[in-house]
Amino acid sequence: MKQNSVFVGIAVILAGALWIYGTYLSTPKKAHRLPAGATSPQGKRVEKTDAEWRGLLTRKQYAVTRERDTEWPNSSELTHEHRAGLYSCVCCHNPLFSSRTKFDSGTGWPSFYDPIVVNAIYTEPDGSRTEVRCSVCDAHLGHVFTDGPEPTGLRFCMNGTALSFTQVSQ
Repeated sequence: MKQNSVFVGIAVILAGALWIYGTYLSTPKKAHRLPAGATSPQGKRVEKTDAEWRGLLTRKQYAVTRERDTEWPNSSELTHEHRAGLYSCVCCHNPLFSSRTKFDSGTGWPSFYDPIVVNAIYTEPDGSRTEVRCSVCDAHLGHVFTDGPEPTGLRFCMNGTALSFTQVSQ
């Protein structure tokens, strides 16, 4: 009798695992594209195959920007970057944020209250959060929250791995 219970338990666990695999893991990822009617700066678009992105990005950059991963807090040197400069998309070099709008949010991620231009990024619902994507190449950058400083009240909480920094003289 004890052996039957163990067998039934294993069968139930296996069936559940197969259901989860069939429902979630084997489902193709949703393709992200600039929303209809939206434009990127100068109408620029960069589209590459998955293999091309893998060849251009580090494993960590690929995981964050193409697979929507999140880096560990305080793992990016850009979190504590204080020089004047521009923060661009690591994938397509689209300028996203200026150091003038960067602030210390205390979260462990580079945070900004406004993008360089409105159409540098776009947002999508992501469960209870709002995802931020690059409008040129659709890279996942991070999330935006409504607890930022004035004048916008927004906190664009970005993965430093998704950004490149270029210092500019003031």
